[in-house]
Amino acid sequence: MSLLNSFNPISFSHNPTPLTPLTRLSKHLGGPQIYIKRDDLTGLAFSGNKTRKLEYLMADAINQQASVILTLGYEQSNHALQTAAAASKLNLPCELIFKTPIEHPSSTFKQSGNILLQTLFGASITSTDQDPMIAMQQRAEALSQQGEKPYIIPKGGSNAIGALGYVECALEMIQQAKAYSFTIDHVVHATGSGGTQAGLVTGIKASSYPATVTGMGIRLTQETLEQLNYQLACDTAALLHQPDLVQLSDIHVNQDYMGEGYCLPTDAMHEAIKLLSQYEGIITDPIYTGKALAGLIDLIQKKSFSRNENVVFVHTGGTAALFAYPEVFCKR
Repeated sequence: MSLLNSFNPISFSHNPTPLTPLTRLSKHLGGPQIYIKRDDLTGLAFSGNKTRKLEYLMADAINQQASVILTLGYEQSNHALQTAAAASKLNLPCELIFKTPIEHPSSTFKQSGNILLQTLFGASITSTDQDPMIAMQQRAEALSQQGEKPYIIPKGGSNAIGALGYVECALEMIQQAKAYSFTIDHVVHATGSGGTQAGLVTGIKASSYPATVTGMGIRLTQETLEQLNYQLACDTAALLHQPDLVQLSDIHVNQDYMGEGYCLPTDAMHEAIKLLSQYEGIITDPIYTGKALAGLIDLIQKKSFSRNENVVFVHTGGTAALFAYPEVFCKR
């Protein structure tokens, strides 16, 4: 992958992850041929899209001689789980700073799923009522005064360095599709902090490949996410010495399937997870991929894609979060 030859990521992932057809689901929906990119099988701590980003981010941390890793997110963050696992693998202390994403969370939500697993990796967990970015900056300053060298990883691992992991994923998918003798027309995935979409768009544009990338928004507003992802894609392209590569018109965000808010379940998400499970034996998560899948299914039912097109759905992982929602999945 010559585009990324100047970078030296740490290897955490089991790449290439499979790109496989969803034959039964495609037939059931009567729409385009759906393929799934199994980035839920990247191999680090229940796996997911953050592993690819962490290969580049942790390499940067090592290069900067970091002595402790700091990151932030909401409770049940899959990013935080994979960061804790990566730090453990590299024998680096890891501190996670969380804010509760929903009012009156259940004890199950606060003690199971990703939160339970984070403790297994020895991460230090701090909950805050203030802006977690401010809390993390304050913690980093305190650690620096103690002689430590903290390395801050942003929410979702989403900066230009982290997004390189999804430039790599885009190049990987293009090669897989070529090997399987089909052309990808559309890529659909969940978008929240922006790094996955920014990397995919940058990689596809750098390859002059015809696929469009649509991020199904699970937080913020459509306009905010489009601007966030666009700026991040521009920053990523600049790292690759192609600063004018991406245009705002290349960034497609669909915010119709978020529901009432981040982390809040929807009936469509529940039905989508059940449908994929029963037709293809694949589990998705309730916060990100489940809502993105619900959006894809609805768009297919609305004939947004032609029958002869090929759509790749990127499974970004996070399935451990399912265990934090027993009241959603066990009552039906």
